[in-house]
Amino acid sequence: MQVLIVGGLGGQIGAASKIAMARGATVQLAESVTTSLNILRAGNRIDLVMADITLDVAALIEAMHRERINVPVVACGIGNDVNGAVNAIKAGAQEFIPLPPEADLIAAILEAVTEESHALIHRDARMAETLRLAEQVAKSNATILITGESGTGKEIVSRFVHRKSKRADKPFVAVNCAAIPENLMESELFGHEKGAFTGAQARRIGKFEEANHGTLLLDEISEMDVRLQAKLLRAIQEKEIDRLGGKSPVKIDVRILATSNRNLEAEVNAGNFREDLYFRLNVVNLDIPSLRERPDDIPILAEFFVKKYSDANDVPVRPISPLAITRLRSHHWRGNVRELENTMHRAVLIAGPTEIGPEAIMLSGAGSSEPGWQSAPPPAAAPAPVYAPAAEPMAPGTTAPAEPASHTPNAPSRASSAYANANAAYGGATYRPANPTPQTPSPTDDNNHYPAPCPAEPVDYDAPGHDENIAPDGSVTAALVGRTVADVERDLIIDTLKHCFGNRTHAANILGISIRTLRNKLRQYTDEGRAVPQPGNVQD
Repeated sequence: MQVLIVGGLGGQIGAASKIAMARGATVQLAESVTTSLNILRAGNRIDLVMADITLDVAALIEAMHRERINVPVVACGIGNDVNGAVNAIKAGAQEFIPLPPEADLIAAILEAVTEESHALIHRDARMAETLRLAEQVAKSNATILITGESGTGKEIVSRFVHRKSKRADKPFVAVNCAAIPENLMESELFGHEKGAFTGAQARRIGKFEEANHGTLLLDEISEMDVRLQAKLLRAIQEKEIDRLGGKSPVKIDVRILATSNRNLEAEVNAGNFREDLYFRLNVVNLDIPSLRERPDDIPILAEFFVKKYSDANDVPVRPISPLAITRLRSHHWRGNVRELENTMHRAVLIAGPTEIGPEAIMLSGAGSSEPGWQSAPPPAAAPAPVYAPAAEPMAPGTTAPAEPASHTPNAPSRASSAYANANAAYGGATYRPANPTPQTPSPTDDNNHYPAPCPAEPVDYDAPGHDENIAPDGSVTAALVGRTVADVERDLIIDTLKHCFGNRTHAANILGISIRTLRNKLRQYTDEGRAVPQPGNVQD
């Protein structure tokens, strides 16, 4: 445990240091925010920052966030400085420690930071076999490729490998390749010298050097730009890196773990991933089974999440009823453990006082196979349309009678209707125009408070008020004529995000785009003033 103390802590720095060291921590001191940032940039392993609130804590946290230095910050100050404490928490500090420091309070915070937040909970035999193989290969220095669907726990397994390796007492550094913009990824991985590019105000140690003698996790490596893959391959083969703006290579000793939720062989065939890098990474492959493939893990994981979120929300821990367990087992779990965690968090908040019953298990999306629980069906193509009888042939020289005005919807309504039908056909959320016309309510799950996605219904072309722009062949694109591709794309992305309750990963999978592309689109829509659904929110 490495603790960085910033500032004098009101003359209590000696007492705080002694308490931390008595709990097994190693302490470094920094007199100012600038000095502390230089220590953090240098790649020194720091697990916790304790900052004096008389300093500019907000500037420290902002700089750490800007430079993607992910270390928790705890503010410290005189006990009666309420304003300072509030401002520090608003700035992003995770806790406030009043001074003079209390041994029990500092011990509790250190314990919370060092607590295993990446618990590996399992009971199913298939997961046990996967972990047996992981533990067997962990002791080597071989590169490991960890694959599996989104939400299966690939990062948790990678941390398990690190803990079981010979490098367990050395740094574990994770890099999310999907979350960092392409133009910053090279600097993030390999570091840069001062003045290497505009904005490089100081030397910055990259993740490779930060993880030296330890383990580097390249999370979602399939999202990495092909041009950067060549430099990554050289770093792995030659065990040296070149900082941006550097004059000589830097030797490194790093064990590489990589994860992906894509089929990398298919990505290689498509030209999106270098074949030589794939072979270099795939020395050992750990394929994490999806949650539906390890059903015996569902009850024990559900109980774990119930306890976790009961403690977090200060509510009593309630047992999960057998009917609720049955419902959990029957669900398809497209979002895997992450979806189960969200489901149990929600259940903890809305369950009755004595137990968590099936009425509290609100399942989103598709996949429940248990009779009696009508969860939404998986996305499917629209059923074959019901065609209208052929029209009577007209005599030569006659014209078709005009359609009554009452049956002619205006252009926006036609576009909204066609878009709604198209979205439903592809399994998306129901589109709701600003001023909807009366219609039959969309189906919902009997036990869910969230609207279930509507399956596409057969189209009756004889029905009064039927949209004239839906062709007899089932085409729903005619009514979109007049709208730009960007507009249609934006509506499809936002509606798909609503369908996934704000989950970016699920939405990207449905849309067939990368998570990075989706995030860039959503950032663009936010800048344009569009309302973008947030994770966990349902927007009608």
